Amino acid sequence: MAKTYRVSFFVRLGNLLATTLVRAGVKIGSIHLLTVRGRKSGEMRTTPVAVVEQQEKSYLIAPFGVVNWVRNLRAAAGVATLTRSRRTEVIHAIELGPEEAALVLRASLRAGGGGAFTHDFLDATVNSSLEDFEREAAFHPVFLVQSAA
Repeated sequence: MAKTYRVSFFVRLGNLLATTLVRAGVKIGSIHLLTVRGRKSGEMRTTPVAVVEQQEKSYLIAPFGVVNWVRNLRAAAGVATLTRSRRTEVIHAIELGPEEAALVLRASLRAGGGGAFTHDFLDATVNSSLEDFEREAAFHPVFLVQSAA
């Protein structure tokens, strides 16, 4: 069974460090800053996320499950901004269905796209069937990122 994701002090510290570095223009792997309106407060919320590139498309994967950025993105109808270095882009994120999400999850795990870190939070492994990844997609949403421009 996969671990349950808990926001610890070290996770918060890591997010703060990543956010500070990306805002300062430092490129850290595929980390971008996702800014989306909070579903309850209405304030803009920023969190570091990994943007996964597959077949010339960009995806946001929620390896830790339905966390606040996922809930906020759903409430904002997918409208958000992605920032990397000093470049900010308004995006529209479209949540994929289980079948499409399963393909992205499987390819990401097999390619090592964050898989070394996130595999602890998935029950599926690189050798799991597509049906296993479809079940995982219910707990780990995947969004297709499209430019809103």
